[in-house]
This record gives sequence, structure tokens and C-alpha cells, in this order.
Amino acid sequence: MLEIQGLASGYGESMVLRDVSLKVYPGQVVCLMGRNGVGKTTLLKSIMGVLPAKSGTVRYAGKELTKLPPDRRARAGIGYVPQGRDVFAQLTVEENLLLGLEALASGAASAPGRGWLGAGRRRSVPEEVLDTFPVLREFLRRRGGDLSGGQQQQLAIARALAAKPSLLLLDEPMEGIQPSVVQLIEDVIASIKASRTTSVLLVEQSLEFATNIADYYYVLDKGTIVAQGSSAELSAEDVRQHLTV
Repeated sequence: MLEIQGLASGYGESMVLRDVSLKVYPGQVVCLMGRNGVGKTTLLKSIMGVLPAKSGTVRYAGKELTKLPPDRRARAGIGYVPQGRDVFAQLTVEENLLLGLEALASGAASAPGRGWLGAGRRRSVPEEVLDTFPVLREFLRRRGGDLSGGQQQQLAIARALAAKPSLLLLDEPMEGIQPSVVQLIEDVIASIKASRTTSVLLVEQSLEFATNIADYYYVLDKGTIVAQGSSAELSAEDVRQHLTV
């Protein structure tokens, strides 16, 4: 589903990622771990096209995306929930969700069987999304900026899922939110995994969660992949040395 080869990326003249290679297979949940500042967010931004690649390639569903802008990548079927959520504060919950449907603008986006929510284009907020995050149904007319942090995170994930992505990029979705919402998000990711129709690349620091939900993991340190393996092979001690300051 996703194949990255020799990716180098950064900000201006500052290189953050160096020769990064990883794969995410169809229906797989892959966890990306590492200390703060080692390049995890930079990698997701580079996959999404928010940051241009200095070298290397990004391939999705067999097609090279390396030179494509973010909107083309979104229409190809990649959903992205950035760290910090990036909810449109002045727009209502419903308007935020409808913006997520913009990624369905291309004909390919409405192909049968695409993503966790199934087939078909919609011009209204998908009921499946509201069923998954019931609090959003209650707050459709409320502005995004008036929601709590946990509610905003649910909105950000729901907005990405509204476009029925085949690949979902999640940047620390459980960071700074209350335990009840953490459990809800974990359940949603588990449901996506069970469907085996949407792949997930997840930035997460919790070893327990990575072990429970991920099929495979990668550890970044100083902009390079320093460890990888299946969740069954994950050694807490080996990974922890790359997570502690």
C-alpha cells in the first residue's frame, strides 16, 4: 500500500530524515515510534506532500507520488490527521466534516470498496462517521474551536475518515486527551484493523498499545530507522532505549 525508499526530507537547508525506507501493506497497522524531535512528524508530512522530498521515493498503491502536491495525494486515498489536530476553529463541526469530503472530488475516490467506510460518494456527512463518534452528532452546529481537546481529536479523525481513505496517517492521536477518549480512539483503530480495508501508519509512544494493535513497528532515531519488526518480535527493552531521553 505504501512504500518509501531512501527518503530524505527536512526544513529548508536543515535535513531531518536521512535514507528512510519503510513499507505498509494493505490492511496493516504500522506503528512509528521514537523520541521527540527525531523526525516522526516530518516523515508523515513528507508522505502527505506537505514537505517535499529532497531525495528518495514515495509510492502508494503502486504509483509514485513523490512529486505530487498534498491535494492529489488526498484524492488518491491518503487521509492525514496531524499532530495538534488542525481543526478549523471558526467553522462548525459539520462544516469541518464536509471539508473532509473534498478528497472525494476525483472519480477514483468514489471507486467501489475504497476504505473502511465502503463505496459511494456522499454530499452529506457519512452516518458511519457520526455513529463512530456520537458526540459529533450532538455538536454539528458548534464551532470547532469551542470543542474540548478530546472532541477536536475525534473531529480530526472523523474528518479524515469521511473521505474513505485506503491509507490513514495518524500523528500521536492519543496525545493530551482524557482516558475515555483514548479508549474510544483505540477502539476505532482496532475496528479499522479488523476491517482490513484501510491501512494505518500511526505515530505512538505507548509500547503497550503498539504491541496490542500494530502488526509491525519502526523506530526512528536521529532521522533514520534504527529498529523494526513485527509486534510479536517487539522487545520492550530494545525499543525503550530509543524512546527515553
